[in-house]
Amino acid sequence: MPGVIIVTGAARGIGAATARLAACRGYRVCVNYRVNEQAAAAVVADIAERGGDAVAVQADTSRAADVERLFADVDARLGTLSALVNNVGVLGPQCRVDQLDEDRLRTVLMTNVAGHLLCAKQAVLRMSTAHGGTGGGIVNVSSAASRLGSPGEYVDYAATKGAVDTLTTGLAREVAGEGIRVNAVRPGFIHTDIHASGGDPDRVDRLRNTLPMKRGGRPEEVAEAILWLLSDQASYVTGSFIDLAGGR
Repeated sequence: MPGVIIVTGAARGIGAATARLAACRGYRVCVNYRVNEQAAAAVVADIAERGGDAVAVQADTSRAADVERLFADVDARLGTLSALVNNVGVLGPQCRVDQLDEDRLRTVLMTNVAGHLLCAKQAVLRMSTAHGGTGGGIVNVSSAASRLGSPGEYVDYAATKGAVDTLTTGLAREVAGEGIRVNAVRPGFIHTDIHASGGDPDRVDRLRNTLPMKRGGRPEEVAEAILWLLSDQASYVTGSFIDLAGGR
């Protein structure tokens, strides 16, 4: 049965859609955010209006102290954790590798890789039967970029998503005997605000005709895959990936 779920980076896009759907499926939801308190509050209010139970918790998941505080807050306010969606991710303006700077690399790597590992650690400490837990599920939000490389645009971002894929495989095998399933989704061109962060807000519409399905995806479509991976219907699925890239 659904219990408590943390969705990181849940103030917008895929994270917000996942938080809303998780609440509809019966989860008590932590909507994590870093800076956009107003957007996170709107997601919580939307869930409450539909009869769900949610709280917003600010935390920068690239910082270990923030992650520890996030999970402790959820313990106190919502109860025993049963699911984690490692969704938070950032990218910088489109550029080539020979144009990257150290500050950008630190931000992208710490958020997209270290943040996922730090959250996974805290989730395992709570859910693993080796630590007295009763099991649970983790879904990492990777990207089709991990397969495609994003040349000329976001090779650094793509590299972090390759690391997320490796994390998914390794952690899944590490905790499979401890009641925890670990899987990932790899979205492609999805209509979210992240493209504006890269300086190309119309990227999905601009490139949609290059996709076999001739359209971008919706955050809700990704959320459906995430919630399936966390459900009892996927009880024998771990270390697996679902591509949501319109055939690309």
